[in-house]
Amino acid sequence: MKRSAVAMILQIRQGELHILMIKRAEREGDPWSGHMAFPGGRMDKADANGYAVAVRETEEEVGLTLGPQDRCLGRLSDLNARPRKGVLGMAVTPFVFHLEREVSFTPNYEVAEVVWVPLEFLLHTDNREQMTWNYKGLAIPMPCYHYEGQVIWGLSLMMLDELMDLVEGRNPRRPRWRRR
Repeated sequence: MKRSAVAMILQIRQGELHILMIKRAEREGDPWSGHMAFPGGRMDKADANGYAVAVRETEEEVGLTLGPQDRCLGRLSDLNARPRKGVLGMAVTPFVFHLEREVSFTPNYEVAEVVWVPLEFLLHTDNREQMTWNYKGLAIPMPCYHYEGQVIWGLSLMMLDELMDLVEGRNPRRPRWRRR
């Protein structure tokens, strides 16, 4: 199974905790084209571990160099992504970072937009909505958030749910969808 990693970056902005997300650029052949995500990508042979992948990919995708001053709070559970039919899948490891410095971004061709999402918005269960995912002719109801015209769902939402469980404890008003 291939491996990949993402960086879930937290920062207090205007007195409120936010998480950094990216809107992926629209690209043909990219199974996550246009989706809201976290900076990250596939492990290369030169990467020592998942942490190194998250750091390298964050610098490549948004121009942010994560260094020793940016505390890594830990990692969340691996998720199995199956981007295409016939593909075995890819283990995605989220690493959570906390920034205490001003940062700017220079997104590369893979990133259409960088968005700071307030954690309070995600923790407020009234903001949780439902969308329909059309997959192989099936209309599947999926939990999501709509934030500033963007839809946060799927793998990114699963990662956020685990993070929010750590922040506030398991909330039964935050319904889940788990890929089998």
